[in-house]
Amino acid sequence: MAKLNYYDVILKPVVTEKSMSSMGEKKYTFLVHPEANKTQIKDAVEKMFEGTRVKNVNTMNTIGKKKRRGTVVGKTAKTKKAIVSLTEDSKDIELFEGL
Repeated sequence: MAKLNYYDVILKPVVTEKSMSSMGEKKYTFLVHPEANKTQIKDAVEKMFEGTRVKNVNTMNTIGKKKRRGTVVGKTAKTKKAIVSLTEDSKDIELFEGL
């Protein structure tokens, strides 16, 4: 596995209706690097967002879908999502405050 820095682990936040409703329970959803493990994700969130403490991390791999354009069949890229739960005394992530 390649050496990943903490700023390479988290790619972007997932902004859906379900992820926005779980923010009240201090659960945040991110798209992460496919080779990142749970401890790397935990360290990246705590370093990128000051004052946050991670309670646990749940990850899920999504496989690429088959897409077709005319007679050519291709596949979309596989992705990995992480749901990060923060502790009760942790600060909220300001990235989602205005949404």
